[in-house]
Amino acid sequence: MTRASVRPTFKSTASEAEFFAAYDAVLGLWPVPFELLEVPSAYGTTHVEACGPVDGPPLVLLHAGGATSTVWFNNVGDLSRTHRVYAVDQIGDAGRSVHDGHPVRGIEDFMAWLDGLFDSLGLHGAALGGHSYGAWLALNYALHAPQRISKLVLLDPTGCFVGMKMSYRLHALPLFARPSAQRMRDFLTWESDGAPLDATWLHLAALAGGEVRGSKLILPRRPQAGRLRACTVPTLQVLAEKSRGPSTSTGRPPTLNSTCHMSSTRSCPAPPTTPFRRSTQLS
Repeated sequence: MTRASVRPTFKSTASEAEFFAAYDAVLGLWPVPFELLEVPSAYGTTHVEACGPVDGPPLVLLHAGGATSTVWFNNVGDLSRTHRVYAVDQIGDAGRSVHDGHPVRGIEDFMAWLDGLFDSLGLHGAALGGHSYGAWLALNYALHAPQRISKLVLLDPTGCFVGMKMSYRLHALPLFARPSAQRMRDFLTWESDGAPLDATWLHLAALAGGEVRGSKLILPRRPQAGRLRACTVPTLQVLAEKSRGPSTSTGRPPTLNSTCHMSSTRSCPAPPTTPFRRSTQLS
């Protein structure tokens, strides 16, 4: 089979250099030592930052679209005290992962990619956490391979239980029609409702949205209700209280209790795009 090369591309050599300089600047905010891993697979090479005790229970973190694995800088200090944390640059997204193998055509390819990543890292019974698009990937992986996941944490998930508000879609449309760093910056400022965002990370996220061309976006689709009801992985959903994304007819945040067993939902005041400043304790 011929492998399609779909490495992230940039508008210019200068923008590439600026992006990776911004990436390293956010990594400089990490409060703990970390190890850089490059994990090969049939889909390409996955870049991972690993920290915490080598013999600690594993925790895999999947970032939101364009946020990169660096986004967890506010959380890894607490999480790595008790866990071996693996912060992953998703394949085909902005970051240091290189997607030069099999194309990702749908959720099945994402699941195969994660299977390979878990195999290469030797992970069994890992906790899995994801934010936004990363939460969608995390939920689908828990449904795909529940025996590999000890617990699941979904931070302001996208496409998991409810659709997106029309206002959110309309604000996001310019990012797809004519992407630019300034449009991404404006969108994140709107999405976070004016809450202060870390300037170093915001610069990186703006470049990711405006200067980087990754693989074709796989739009999230909600899992079937029957699959959710059959899920027995202990699950915590954490919602941004003023999230602009999820569409609900009641105006209240969606809960897992009607769809997924052994679950709970919490609401917190943090805006959805802010790198989370309070860590969920994983016991």
